[in-house]
Amino acid sequence: MTIRLGKIGYLNVLPIYHPLENDRIENDFSIVSGPPSELNRRMDAGKLDLSASSSIEYARHPKKYYLIPDIAIGSCGPVQSVLLLSRTPVKELAGETILVSSQTHTSAALLRVLLAQLWKVKTEFVSGDATSQLEQGKRPSAILAIGDEALNLRYHPDYPHRIDLGEAWRELTGLPFIFGVWIVQKPCFDSQPDRMRRACETLIAAKQWGTDNIADMCSLASDGSCLSEQEMCSYFDGLVYDLGDKEKDGLKLFYQHLTDHGIIKAVPPLNFIP
Repeated sequence: MTIRLGKIGYLNVLPIYHPLENDRIENDFSIVSGPPSELNRRMDAGKLDLSASSSIEYARHPKKYYLIPDIAIGSCGPVQSVLLLSRTPVKELAGETILVSSQTHTSAALLRVLLAQLWKVKTEFVSGDATSQLEQGKRPSAILAIGDEALNLRYHPDYPHRIDLGEAWRELTGLPFIFGVWIVQKPCFDSQPDRMRRACETLIAAKQWGTDNIADMCSLASDGSCLSEQEMCSYFDGLVYDLGDKEKDGLKLFYQHLTDHGIIKAVPPLNFIP
């Protein structure tokens, strides 16, 4: 049987999945693509063996998963693809409603932390599809956009105030922010430790291949995108694919803020594969 691997359906993971999907790195994965919220649901239901996942999904169910070491998706500063787009300065959003992409869990939680801790502003949230609403002529007060949608909407003329949540987190904490991690189902790993460990090593090897060939990834990603090859290289340059000490510190601090705001019950330990 193949190993069911979840893939975030955004350009930011291209350097990791391109070598797997194009046989640059030999593997026995069956890759399932979807937005973060869908992958979270599939992992929670046991329908994937290992997957890219929102950081908050691990925090909500730490007893169900192992973290895969040395691989993550985040930024140390501007991330460019997680943006608060507003018609007014953020300080003037008090009492307003922010339209939040239904595809995100972690970014919505991060926005709640930033509104409370950095900007001291109370707002309401509503979930929806920003692109379709804008095409219908609707103009929400502010939009939280993520992934490729954020890249496409970042210069929308009706939203002159653009806040990059990765940069805002660094302003608040001085640390990287980890939007996504890779996790393994504990029962799956415990029943097939050698096979699943090899799968994790294959995933990390793919990440290394992709980052070693990042110029080619920029060129590939820019095909059919609204971003030029130069803009795509700038985008990838701002991303973090490692999970080192500083990234772990940023992740643990995020979990502490989530606990302080009642979004999760307790700060989870970072339990990596044995």
